[in-house]
Amino acid sequence: MNPMPTRIRAFIGFGANLGEPFVTMARVLESLASLPETRLAACSSYYRSAPLEVDGPHPDYINAVIALDTGLPPLVLLDALLRIESACGRTRDGTVAPRTLDLDLLLYGETTMQSPTLTLPHPRMHQRAFVLLPLAEIAPALSIPGHGPLALLLEKVKGQRVVRVREAFIQA
Repeated sequence: MNPMPTRIRAFIGFGANLGEPFVTMARVLESLASLPETRLAACSSYYRSAPLEVDGPHPDYINAVIALDTGLPPLVLLDALLRIESACGRTRDGTVAPRTLDLDLLLYGETTMQSPTLTLPHPRMHQRAFVLLPLAEIAPALSIPGHGPLALLLEKVKGQRVVRVREAFIQA
């Protein structure tokens, strides 16, 4: 009998401000659940937030954080996220352009890495309430490698407007 492969808890940031974000999220969850060696562990409530670092008018985002237990290596998981984005109509017209879907690999266990395609932990997650609030909802005791406990990080972003708009979808 083969032992169960080691699985790592990964956290994925979800954001969308075009199309139908709640419909897109259902499709994302289905796609993530179908990845090999991967199990959905939790999904936060949905939060509405104003876009950061943009010029001109942009619609508000709907954000959430998804927890996965996966045996996929981080770069393979990232590639899967990019394929899901593409399948949901994501185009890359600019770094802060409105989008139908944005999936960010925020954390992969305690892994820290920097490559041309992936930095872990996500390099700006500790500065963004729209990531930290939903993350704290599903992993309140979490500490972000190199940045510290979520509770302390949340204090630093408490001035950012983020509003819960729907309750949690999946709780571990």
